[in-house]
Amino acid sequence: MFEKYLISQDKTILDALIAINSMGRNETLTLFVENSNKEIIGSLTDGDIRRCLVKGMTVDTKVSEIAFKTFTYLKNGEYDIELIHSAKAKGIELIPVLDDGKHLIDVVNLKKQKSLLPIDAVIMAGGKGERLRPLTDKTPKPLLPMNGKPIIDYVVEHIISYGIKDISITVNYLKEQIEEHFAEPVGDIKVTTVSEPRFLGTIGSIQYVQNLKNDTVVLMNSDAITDINLEDFYIHFKENDADISVAAIPYSISVPYGILELNGHDIETVLEKPTYNYYANAGIYLIKRDLLKLIPKDQFFNATDFLELAISKKYKVIRFPLNGTWIDIGNPQEYQKAIELVKHLK
Repeated sequence: MFEKYLISQDKTILDALIAINSMGRNETLTLFVENSNKEIIGSLTDGDIRRCLVKGMTVDTKVSEIAFKTFTYLKNGEYDIELIHSAKAKGIELIPVLDDGKHLIDVVNLKKQKSLLPIDAVIMAGGKGERLRPLTDKTPKPLLPMNGKPIIDYVVEHIISYGIKDISITVNYLKEQIEEHFAEPVGDIKVTTVSEPRFLGTIGSIQYVQNLKNDTVVLMNSDAITDINLEDFYIHFKENDADISVAAIPYSISVPYGILELNGHDIETVLEKPTYNYYANAGIYLIKRDLLKLIPKDQFFNATDFLELAISKKYKVIRFPLNGTWIDIGNPQEYQKAIELVKHLK
């Protein structure tokens, strides 16, 4: 998969130019130099090659002589947000991920993804979409089209853009259509569909998701269109040492009347057309994987039930303010609004 980014230390500058020239137009023109043991010993960009040629080196020069030895890389299994941000600031677009033996096992392309978050993603896509009927009579809501692609594709692509590779989707209603939709990988990411045996609420089916790999899980609905910054969400979660974080949207209620504040029959004050500000649950959660054991087996169980249970057991449940785009596609009006909205999402 990553062979196009690799070049042997014994190859020449000419070989490197040929390799770079063969890359696609939208590729980042970077190579990683490996020794005879397949260990990465340096990086090499087209800019590095140009500078060396200007200095008088020939195309027969070995790439080992010009490779940048103090290159930026990530260690497998480690999340280093400072390194990623530093790379972005320096204009580094391609970061290799190396194992303990310095072998290349992954590549972070900062032109195509925003981060490399060490979390699993679970998307709930089993609902019947009853408020959108008749549109959902024969098509599950996650597959309803929006500007040429299904709703759920926007959700999946947003998750993948943060470097999340372990993605599961729980399915039920008209599940065969969703299973067929994700039969092929999304890019190079295999999306796993998990069938719930019956309707188990907005979180109950997560118990059937096997082989979660990371200590943190992001849970999302398949019909919530959002540009939430998942990296900021995760950093906030870790900095507050939370067990659960709930993405919350500001929600205001304006009362068009003067409101009387009473003490018995006595009026203490009059609030003229007050506005009350709240935070509403956006249906997006970060959860420590160990807490999923609280979910009862084979019982209907909503995410709100899960939150209340965790709070009652004194787990740390916090809110993350979502100040960007968010729309829950629950009825035909919201569906039409979302169709217009996604035209402007990056």
